Amino acid sequence: MKQVFCIVTLIFLAYLASGQQITDKANPFPKTITVTGSSEMEIIPDEIYVVVDLREYQKKGQDKTDIETIKSAFLQRCKEFGLPDSVITIASYEGYNNPWLRKKKKTELYASISYQVKFTKSSDVDKLVDRLDDEATQNFRIAKTSHSRITEFRKQLKIQAVKAAKDKGVYLTDAIGEKLGEAITISEPEEDFTGYYNQFLNQKVASNYALSQEKLTADSTGDPEAMIDFKKIKLRYEVNVVFALK
Repeated sequence: MKQVFCIVTLIFLAYLASGQQITDKANPFPKTITVTGSSEMEIIPDEIYVVVDLREYQKKGQDKTDIETIKSAFLQRCKEFGLPDSVITIASYEGYNNPWLRKKKKTELYASISYQVKFTKSSDVDKLVDRLDDEATQNFRIAKTSHSRITEFRKQLKIQAVKAAKDKGVYLTDAIGEKLGEAITISEPEEDFTGYYNQFLNQKVASNYALSQEKLTADSTGDPEAMIDFKKIKLRYEVNVVFALK
């Protein structure tokens, strides 16, 4: 009877030992701490994407100025301004060369084209306005702003955020008499590659265009570059890091 009891006891102890091993393997880090680290910076954009809307027009008593003439004039002005072809792209185009469509509409249809131009300085945006054809230019707006080193800045901020999380983890664990162990997981923040857009910025540029049509090239301070005020791009990242406790 005692032999049977001993065998049962040994089997039970072996079961407990195996269960403990399974538990340890399932959760090798029974004590952890989750810490959020953040980092931010502000940068002045050096990539400013402006969309210029051009449209055919006809002055009273004159022939219509067609879209090809308008396109050539616009591109020539950009060239004179020193803008290379690589920074100018077609954003959209609407042409009305179909005689049947013109007849059906029973009215004169005007073709239009939109160009996107990339600038590196905000002051150059206003300078281009002075060269635009006021009759052909229907509107222009800021599509987005960015920075040529945006990828590098993002990388730097993420590294700083992770380091900030580790520093926070050290002083939080010290406060309770524990020691920070190895990092278990790092949650990278989602990226936004669409560029940065600001409604205020659009309003400012639209206001400048209205002023330029009246041949006003400076504000009350007399500074022509004060016409456009680009807000800085604010980059901020938060990273969640799970650390083991020793």
